[in-house]
Amino acid sequence: MKKIGVFGSGAVGESLSNGFLKHGYSVMRGSRDPSKLEEWKTKAGEHARTGTFAETAAFGELLVLAVKGSAAVEVLNLAGKEAIAGKTIIDTTNPLADGGPEKGVLKVTTNSNDSLMEHIQKAFPEANFVKAFSSVGNAVMVNPNYGGTLPSMFICGDDAKAKSEVTKHLTEFGWETEDMGPALAARAIEPLCILWCIPGFAANQWTHAFKLLKMKA
Repeated sequence: MKKIGVFGSGAVGESLSNGFLKHGYSVMRGSRDPSKLEEWKTKAGEHARTGTFAETAAFGELLVLAVKGSAAVEVLNLAGKEAIAGKTIIDTTNPLADGGPEKGVLKVTTNSNDSLMEHIQKAFPEANFVKAFSSVGNAVMVNPNYGGTLPSMFICGDDAKAKSEVTKHLTEFGWETEDMGPALAARAIEPLCILWCIPGFAANQWTHAFKLLKMKA
């Protein structure tokens, strides 16, 4: 049974952890304070575990970074550079600034020629980051129902093998993967979070997703 390590005690980490459990994987969720996750572990079943960030990094064959963007580098340092080296890490983070939206538009800490994922990849060059799940809400991350239409998940990353591994799991979770290329493409993917959130702030609509339409030849 493949082991999945999920960094993060929030809603995104919970949704993805439950998704991996649903699809037959063993999951450990990591937190600064693992005791916060005891209730989740009890409800999640025999293949659910909790631990520190370091324990989670050692446990997982595949890792998921599901923490606040501003905490990402610190969390990975706590996990340990040696423990994450060579592993595929799904990066769900976004560079959101503190404070609420301005007229429904969130603010970020990066610019159009930069991205949080690039910062993370540079800080941990031995790990293989793949951006995914950053442009959709946690409520519809796992097997969403859009009437038979598969929504698009935009990914990017520098390692082809890691992207192939993540694509397999995206397919399990009911997504059509759209590979946008190297980590540099996170400059375009991360701002999709801002666009995705606008209908939520404007009309309390939080269950939509993006779809890349392609004309037939």
